[in-house]
Amino acid sequence: MKILVVDDDQLAGEMITAILHESGHQVVQTEDAMQALEVLSQQADIELILSDLNMPFISGLELYHELKEQGSTLPFILLTGDNPEPILAAEPGLNACLMKDFSMSDTLPGVIAVVMAAHR
Repeated sequence: MKILVVDDDQLAGEMITAILHESGHQVVQTEDAMQALEVLSQQADIELILSDLNMPFISGLELYHELKEQGSTLPFILLTGDNPEPILAAEPGLNACLMKDFSMSDTLPGVIAVVMAAHR
């Protein structure tokens, strides 16, 4: 599966990309929401978006809202350093919100599998 990773923190983006590669996914990585929108307009084979919440200019949540306004139905997983529960409560349309921490190598593949199974 081809996944778009949006994260302004290069080290975090590389860590997420490594986890996804280990699970057999192709990854396109961008540093901000504007690049993500450009990639999405050029690559129709993206099947899932993983975005950091806190980014300069356009947050991950704002990216999510922009894509929904454009009619996107792509599954969207938000990654945050904060508690994900209040975010999910405030945004029930999000497919998932996951704590960005060192357990991601264990939790992220399972969350992706659940989100994609529900999306199909």
